[in-house]
Amino acid sequence: MRPTRRGAAAGLALLLAGLAALPAMAREGNGVQTLPLWPEGHLPRVVQGPERVGTEGAANGAVTRVSEPRLEIHRPAQPNGTAVLILGGGGYFRIQVGTAARPMAQWLASIGVTSAVLYYRLPADGWPASAPFADGQRAMRLLRAHAAELGIDPERIGAIGSSAGANLAGILATRFEHDFYPALDAADALPSRPAFLGMLYPVVTLRPPYDTTRSRRELATQADAVEAYSVESHVRPDMPPVFLAHAADDPIADVGHSLLLFQAARAQNVPAELHVFDRGGHSWGLGRPGSQVAQWPRLFAAWARAHGFMAAPPARLQPLTGEAPAAPAPTPADDAAEPNEEDGD
Repeated sequence: MRPTRRGAAAGLALLLAGLAALPAMAREGNGVQTLPLWPEGHLPRVVQGPERVGTEGAANGAVTRVSEPRLEIHRPAQPNGTAVLILGGGGYFRIQVGTAARPMAQWLASIGVTSAVLYYRLPADGWPASAPFADGQRAMRLLRAHAAELGIDPERIGAIGSSAGANLAGILATRFEHDFYPALDAADALPSRPAFLGMLYPVVTLRPPYDTTRSRRELATQADAVEAYSVESHVRPDMPPVFLAHAADDPIADVGHSLLLFQAARAQNVPAELHVFDRGGHSWGLGRPGSQVAQWPRLFAAWARAHGFMAAPPARLQPLTGEAPAAPAPTPADDAAEPNEEDGD
């Protein structure tokens, strides 16, 4: 039976009242805000001790021991209505925030895009394999719930992930009809599907011959992880358009991951754009200025504009800086020596 106008109005009022009760954003310095994903006391106590940030080698800037999942929101001076959920990589045992996710957020803010870095729970810390996916799904819904406050269009909220974070982004973009957690409040009535998807040096599949990643190992605590979290298994015609960027010499996540997803997307008539760079290795973030992989931000912005997800930036803003060419960044020695230990940004 079709609801009456009065019934629909009452339902809307209840929804708005529920949204008003959602967790509030806290303001930090430099215009950055934080938004907790879950109400205080909702999550069990799994991680003992404080959150950690690495300071050396491949772990520099990487976050571990996340017990309070949250969004770190970077708001532009001149917002264009687009927002991006940023999912740093790290093989589900850490999150590369300092050298990858946060610089990406700062770049996006410089071209008018509101961005939110997700601090998600890690299976390596003892959380269930489904925990990062629950956090990612909740994050997408909360961004839509706070769209008016943030000045963003709920139809133009996308996701960009790198390495394991790209695996997380890919699952959000393909398994959006599956609830990774029970509904908690009014925000959970909102869609969790990203409007567009960026995947950088992604871990796409957990299947052979690409099952050598740290991501595969950390998610293996779930019996059906290979099927559940191999993105290519869930590609569907109504998933969002996807942008892929990979280096052919990546020693951690073989370029075959991106090729696999590109082919699966094309088979389902999903708009897909793939850029394979000759050199670059793994975990390049924005890319060293002048290197081959440093082209991806401009390519991504052009792709997003072509699909109507992003407006042109103000003329005085430049997406990237640095004119002098530089040699491609060498792959860190510990990455080459122990690829399973260093899967991620």
